[in-house]
Amino acid sequence: MKGQEWYQTAEVAEEYDEKRFSRGGRLIDRREKRAVLEAIGPVDGERVLEIACGTGRFTVMLAERGADITGLDISEAMLQEGREKAHAAGVDDHLEFMRGDAARLPFPDDHFDVVFAMRFFHLADTPAKFLTEMARVSKDVVFFDTFNARSTRSLYNWLLPMGSRLYTRGQVERLVDGANLSLAGAEHDFILPYGFYRKIPDWVADPIRNLDVSVVDTPVGQPLASVSYWRTSV
Repeated sequence: MKGQEWYQTAEVAEEYDEKRFSRGGRLIDRREKRAVLEAIGPVDGERVLEIACGTGRFTVMLAERGADITGLDISEAMLQEGREKAHAAGVDDHLEFMRGDAARLPFPDDHFDVVFAMRFFHLADTPAKFLTEMARVSKDVVFFDTFNARSTRSLYNWLLPMGSRLYTRGQVERLVDGANLSLAGAEHDFILPYGFYRKIPDWVADPIRNLDVSVVDTPVGQPLASVSYWRTSV
């Protein structure tokens, strides 16, 4: 996994949310949470697994909506941030955070109703193995996002210290087929890469985002989207 050692440090975990989801990054957080909720539907009473849960921003959100949710991550420091977030939200008795390897999930087949991963596959060194494991433990929905090869993300990628794995639609479709999943839906968003929004204040980000949305909703804009959300079924 790219950046594994960097990702697991306490310093990175403590600053993770502030660096990525403050300023203009708040609108990214809102959009990603909406994408998750739209893809997996009502979760009250559903058994859910989040892969690479990080600081638990989705895990806690779904626990607040009644999910029986487990958040798995390789970083103990990130998990500790998640536990503190869950305690502050009053849902720490309704979810579980556990350290583990997404390539060898410690759960039986068909254990969860929903399995999802956000901000994960761009760092995955063996994406087929990870997606196959996600499919194995889900009995219904598998949801994930990717960063796209034919987009502004490819330019921004040069500036990243770790780089990111970028995907074409064809590559995603082959991954889905290889995991014996069926593609049930896809959304494409963000002409401008995430890093751009994180560098600007809210009052600048919001009108630029409105323009971004108007472009990505056109036939010309969709192929240029830097992020795709993929809903698949078992």
